[in-house]
Amino acid sequence: MEDINEGTSGLKYPVLLVHGMGFRDRKYLNYWGRIPKALEKDGVRIFYGGQDSSGSVEGNAAYLAERIRQMARENGIEKFNVIAHSKGGLDIRYAISTLKINDLIASVTTINTPHNGSYTVDKLLKIPDLLVKFGCRMTDWWFRVLGDRMPETYKAIKAFETVNAEEFNRNNPDDPGIYYQSYAFTCKKITGDMFMWFSNLVVRSIEGENDGLLTPRAVKWSNFRGHFTGVRGRGISHCDEVDIRRRPILVDMGDRTLDIPDLYREIVRELGEMGY
Repeated sequence: MEDINEGTSGLKYPVLLVHGMGFRDRKYLNYWGRIPKALEKDGVRIFYGGQDSSGSVEGNAAYLAERIRQMARENGIEKFNVIAHSKGGLDIRYAISTLKINDLIASVTTINTPHNGSYTVDKLLKIPDLLVKFGCRMTDWWFRVLGDRMPETYKAIKAFETVNAEEFNRNNPDDPGIYYQSYAFTCKKITGDMFMWFSNLVVRSIEGENDGLLTPRAVKWSNFRGHFTGVRGRGISHCDEVDIRRRPILVDMGDRTLDIPDLYREIVRELGEMGY
């Protein structure tokens, strides 16, 4: 595993971490595992999106837009480097392109964000809509108990249909003044992550190799940095991508291996070298 020297980020703007669906940013149960401390050790200022865990893209984007403006104003911040995981990448793209906070964003790095939609979701949503809406209402109730302000699970999952993803991309093109890049990760086998084995099996049977939820095709976007997996048999799951387990999981970068927090340190260091 390559060692990355301390204090080498060279970052001009602070980092805003934007979480995905199903979790919230909490002080004592952080969505991002060891990643924030690793970045702070390099002198990086860290901020969090704090949007709903099961909100719609539109609702979460509205919250993010207001929060970003407030954080920038209160902390004297010119711009943010956004690192977004999963659906969080759609939330921030909508906030930038539709809600026009582009002047406050320097870069957007997305980690397994479903930019192109999911064929698996297309298939699963063919079940009677009444059943889907009932399940989503139950999910909304639960996430409201957990603290969501405005959970809209049905609208959130509909955004993952490929036809809706195509429309979203037409309506929310990349801003030419912002640097975008995307990463894809996958498990090597369905048992790579025992918490996601069933979803991995379902997605694999419909679309092929995935991280337990999404395939490289689904997440490939601007300045695609590549498709990575682990050095051992399990690979990298959707949970591993944000270090939820808080233990070493090595990513095969081709010419070297990096633990998950060090991968984020590398992303940040590269952004610093590019002037962001």
